[in-house]
Amino acid sequence: MQQHELDQLMKECASDAVQTAQEEFNVKLDLTQESLGSVDNVLLSFVDKYQDKALEDNAVFTICNIYGAYIGEVFKKIAGGTWRYDQSNPDAPFVVLDVGERSYAFSGICYERLVNNSAISVKNYFEKALANQTQ
Repeated sequence: MQQHELDQLMKECASDAVQTAQEEFNVKLDLTQESLGSVDNVLLSFVDKYQDKALEDNAVFTICNIYGAYIGEVFKKIAGGTWRYDQSNPDAPFVVLDVGERSYAFSGICYERLVNNSAISVKNYFEKALANQTQ
């Protein structure tokens, strides 16, 4: 996948996150850092609304990737960075945002909140990642 294709895909996924939040939960996401608390709520709202269907593999993959892209696009606006498609494990490729020496798996933190631990906050992860970039 070419870099420009990956960049476009992540922008489209972030746009899908905005549209889905609005249509499904009447939540407005505006690509600002302040909107990330709403992302925390939206992720759990999928489980509230769709119960076990939200936790099926295809749904989890889609939800985590579009909201991970959204968080990453917000991060890019503030701190820069480059999307990278990591194929080091061909059975489980993933996308990270590289910023300087660090890589951030924003879709991974969405997965953690949605599937493993609802106390994990994507907003807190974002803020810690941003603090790492300003040190």
